[in-house]
Amino acid sequence: MTIHNNACLPGLFMIRKATPPPPPASLHQRILADLQGKILSGEWLPGARIATEHELAARYDCSRMTVSSVLGKLVRAGLVERRRKAGTFVKRPHSQAAVLEIHDIKTEVLALGLPYRFVLIGREARRSTRADRACLSVGASGRILALVGRHFAGAKVFCLEERLINLTAVPRAAKEDFSALAPGGWLLESVPWTAAEHKIRAVAAGAATAAALAARPGTSCLVVERRTWRAEIPITHVRLTYPGNAHELIARFTPSQT
Repeated sequence: MTIHNNACLPGLFMIRKATPPPPPASLHQRILADLQGKILSGEWLPGARIATEHELAARYDCSRMTVSSVLGKLVRAGLVERRRKAGTFVKRPHSQAAVLEIHDIKTEVLALGLPYRFVLIGREARRSTRADRACLSVGASGRILALVGRHFAGAKVFCLEERLINLTAVPRAAKEDFSALAPGGWLLESVPWTAAEHKIRAVAAGAATAAALAARPGTSCLVVERRTWRAEIPITHVRLTYPGNAHELIARFTPSQT
């Protein structure tokens, strides 16, 4: 099974003026990009201690003032936290404040007392298409990993997962085979999110979706689409399709305080 994309538009011939190359990045920008990349890619996991200002200044051959400015920006972006007399650490997300929390599907299935397994049935690493960019808000030159898989509860399909991962933000995903851990669980462990968006709707299953769910075409399904970000960097877009007669969403609320 593959993820269907919009057809490409016919090519257009045009004359473009040569544009001058962008100015080289400053040392401050290069250090910021390097440290931010290590955090967003999951190379530095939440809770990891970052080198001291003195050590970073020596590593990048710059002043401690420059390093301090970079760390200040990472603090304001919500990527790190500075603890008095302890150092600087990759920040752990403290809350998941979306209307629906993000749960690992494996946990949902096991809570039903049923055995769980995930089967990956489609995988493609590619340059982002127009359809990808509409879902994930990445640049035209961005690379994404498109995955399709099925989550099982016992012998039955629990849900169909169609996921896009921003490889610029999470390059390690390209080498992950997702045999030990499904994409959602892997992302929750590797790149915790700081913002999420849910869209929920009911649809009638088309032929391909019905086949993937082992259901009849036209079966009512619940579709949850979710996008997540970490410090305003898009991480993933996922579409989860559940057979409607076997799944429900429950959210508990408390009054907002003014």
